[in-house]
Amino acid sequence: MTNVTNDFNDKYIPYKALLIYNCERENDNNINTDEANSVYVESYDIGLLGNPINAHPLSLKESIALAELLQSSAEMQNGFLKSKGLLPGNLLYVNPDSNGYAVWYTPPQKRDLFFVENLGIPCGKGYVPAMVWKATRDKLRVFALKGKTKPTGKTELYHAPYFNTYQDGRVCMGNVNINIDRTTHLENFMIQWEQYFFGSYFSHMLGGIDRTRQNIVHLWKNQTTTESRFPDDTLFTCGLNLNQLIR
Repeated sequence: MTNVTNDFNDKYIPYKALLIYNCERENDNNINTDEANSVYVESYDIGLLGNPINAHPLSLKESIALAELLQSSAEMQNGFLKSKGLLPGNLLYVNPDSNGYAVWYTPPQKRDLFFVENLGIPCGKGYVPAMVWKATRDKLRVFALKGKTKPTGKTELYHAPYFNTYQDGRVCMGNVNINIDRTTHLENFMIQWEQYFFGSYFSHMLGGIDRTRQNIVHLWKNQTTTESRFPDDTLFTCGLNLNQLIR
């Protein structure tokens, strides 16, 4: 869950207003067309009382400032999830729109794992299964994979065997402060989400269904106290393949 409190602390006040006049001219066939129209832009300053003052034609300086502002906005919209160089080898799909998302996988590996005290699971390093991640700027879904091979479109996905996850893969991030903006590069985006997920404390089950074929507490106790590889045979299929997740 993202903390947006600070977004409301800044005070924005109007300081400039633009009024656009459209002069409609009739062409030879007496039909109004866009090509026959001309536009005049009038600029207003905003007074202390919030009223428009000092009406004047939009100046060259104001036109340049407006163009730079619009260009900056366009760059921010088109800059989300751009790669710093070659695309990461574990990337599966990316939608770089301003509200886009990325899908990637991670192989089986050992990670630092944190659990709240009342679960009775010691924190520590443990092996986790291969995973598929789907993330937007503020939401994350995770799934598990069997084996070590990079998935294809038809690869079957499994429920992520973790606390804090829903049946459809959504992750409850609790009070984690998610700091991903619309200019974040793809590589940083992927790293940050993995750090957010494994850097938070696993605390509770969600959705009312089993995530694994064995008791999940016993499973993670074993993973953090032994050098055992993650037992893929404990995973439950979730009824999705990778192509369906991407869509």
